[in-house]
Amino acid sequence: MKFDIITIFPNIFDSYFSESLIGKACDRELIEINIHDLRDFSKDKWGNVDDKPYGGGRGMVMKLEPIYRAVREIKEEGGKVVFFSPRGEKYSQSSATRFSNYEQLILICGRYEGVDERVKEHLADEVISMRDYVLIGGEIPAMAVVESVSRLVPGVVGIDNEGFLEERMIGEGMIEYPQYTRPEVFETNEGEEWKVPEVLISGHHANIDKWKKDKGKIIN
Repeated sequence: MKFDIITIFPNIFDSYFSESLIGKACDRELIEINIHDLRDFSKDKWGNVDDKPYGGGRGMVMKLEPIYRAVREIKEEGGKVVFFSPRGEKYSQSSATRFSNYEQLILICGRYEGVDERVKEHLADEVISMRDYVLIGGEIPAMAVVESVSRLVPGVVGIDNEGFLEERMIGEGMIEYPQYTRPEVFETNEGEEWKVPEVLISGHHANIDKWKKDKGKIIN
C-alpha cells in the first residue's frame, strides 16, 4: 500500500509518520509514505502555488498548474487521487475499507481559501469530507486517511492483524466495543470502586462474545 501526500507543509508529517505503528509499518515495508512539497512543482522561481480568485473575494486560492504537474509525475497505473473538500462524500469506515484495496492513494492537501475547482473536476477520483466542519488545511485529514487505511493492511496492527480484522469486521464496517484491562477493581481517592464487567472475567467465551456484540457499535 502506497501513500503519496501533496502538501505545502511537508514537515508537518515528520514526527507523526516516523513514530508509532505507522513508522514501524514503513520500516517493515508494509506501507510506503511519500511526502511531496507542492512548491517543487511550481514553475515560478519563487515557488508560488496560489493566486487571487477570479470574481473577487477574500484570501488566496491554490493554483491548478502545480497540482496538475504533481499528480502527473506521481500517479502510477491504478493509483487513485483523493481531494479533501467540505463538499465531498463523508469519510467513513467503508471508505477506509475501499481505499485499502487500492495500490496507491494520492492525497491532495488544500490550504488558504480553497483550491481551484478544476482539481476536483478533472484530477480527483474521490472527493472526501471529514464530516461537517471546516479545517485550515488538508494535512490532518490526510493523516486520518493514512492511519485508518493502514490499520487494515495485514501486519500493520500486529502479528495477529488478520485475526484482529476478522474479529472486528462486519461487512464493510467494524464493531467497536468497550475495552478493559487490569486492575479488575480500581478504587478512587473518594473510595469509589470502578469494576470490570463480571462477564469479561467469567471465562465464558460465548457470553463474552454476546456481550461484545450487545455493547458494540457498528461503524460503517
